[in-house]
Amino acid sequence: MDSGSPTCGIVVAGGSGSRFGVPKQFETVAGARLVDRAVEAVIAACDDVVLVLPAGVAWDGRPVAATVPGGSTRAASAAVVVVHDAARPLAPPALFDAVIDAVRAGADAAVPGLPISDTVKRVDGDHVVETIARDELVAVQTPQAFRTDALRAAHTASAEATDDAALVEAAGGRVVVVPGDPRNLKITTPADLVVAAALLVAASEEQR
Repeated sequence: MDSGSPTCGIVVAGGSGSRFGVPKQFETVAGARLVDRAVEAVIAACDDVVLVLPAGVAWDGRPVAATVPGGSTRAASAAVVVVHDAARPLAPPALFDAVIDAVRAGADAAVPGLPISDTVKRVDGDHVVETIARDELVAVQTPQAFRTDALRAAHTASAEATDDAALVEAAGGRVVVVPGDPRNLKITTPADLVVAAALLVAASEEQR
């Protein structure tokens, strides 16, 4: 694939925040909303940005190419599509570069992954069924990059999966893993906002 092939980023911010209690993507950390931080990161990495919002919510942040309601089919005319979760406001530019470069090098999809440090067990209720070898496991993050035609074909074949990479896997696509970033925190609980704020302060001090 041409190293100069255009890229389109999709910021997924359509969640209702059922586990968090409110739509977490609009919570503020260190003076900026999570969704605004995610949009800024994707704008810096991609040629165009599409923002997925909850139905009925108007976008009042930095201009993007398009906004669509949550649940709509993801599509783009670019050669590479980058999908990023608004709940990960600290994804560094190098992570976007890594997944995009991996797709441009020939992969159907690329995801960032971190080694799992804890022992992982499969359970049935409160009964341990199996201890899983963690040396073959990674915890996957976003941003994730895709060849546009591979992502479109995967969505056509199946609409249900925990993430887009799983759809490409199920369709027989080649998904590669690039090193993730431990600072690329996913905001899941209110306590995570405190951690994210501390990480942002630390990063700001490092840049001084």
